[in-house]
Amino acid sequence: MAHKPQIILASASPRREQLLREMGLRFTVLQPANVEEVHAGAAPEVLAMQNAQRKAHAVAGLHPDKLVIGADTIVVLDGTIFGKPRDRDEARRILRQLAGRQHQVITGVCLLHHRLDTELTFADSTRVWMRPLMEPQILEYLGKVNPLDKAGAYAIQERGAGIVERIQGSYSNVMGLPVERLRATLEKLGVGGPSGD
Repeated sequence: MAHKPQIILASASPRREQLLREMGLRFTVLQPANVEEVHAGAAPEVLAMQNAQRKAHAVAGLHPDKLVIGADTIVVLDGTIFGKPRDRDEARRILRQLAGRQHQVITGVCLLHHRLDTELTFADSTRVWMRPLMEPQILEYLGKVNPLDKAGAYAIQERGAGIVERIQGSYSNVMGLPVERLRATLEKLGVGGPSGD
C-alpha cells in the first residue's frame, strides 16, 4: 500500500483492542451490527475465517477507504465447536467439558480494504490444556469472570490463567488475536508500524 491506511477493528472485544494497542497501531473500533456467527457446516478453521470475513465485510462496506480487521475466535474439543455461551448455565457446561482436557483455540482474521481491492484471510490455532476442575472450582471461577463474551467461557489472560495448565502455540491467539501472524500480514501490506490518523 502506497501509504498507511486508517485502520478499523471490527470487534467489540477489549482484549483485541488491547493487543492492537500493544502492537503500536492506531485504530478506531467499530463493532459490526447484525452479523450472525456460524459454528457448523465446515471445518473449524474455515468457519472462523468465514465469521471474520462476515464481520470485516459488514464494516468495510461503510468505510471503503479504510483497512478493516475482522476476527472470530472459537474453541474446538473433539470436533465440537464452542463459541460464546448464551448464559451462565451453558458456560458451566462448557467448562465441565473442557476441564482436564486438551482443546484447540482457533482465531480467524480477515484484513479487508475495499477501495484497494485487498483481502487477506488466515486462521491460527493454539493447543490448550485445561486443569482438572471440580464443580466448586468452576462455580468459583464463574463468580470472578464474565464468561458470556468469551469463546469457550474462559479467558487465559485474567483470572483464567489459573485454570489453564499449559499451551502450545500463540498466547495472544487464545486472547482473541494471533499477534505474530497479524503483524507479519500487516507488514506484507506495508502497515508494519504505528498507523497514521
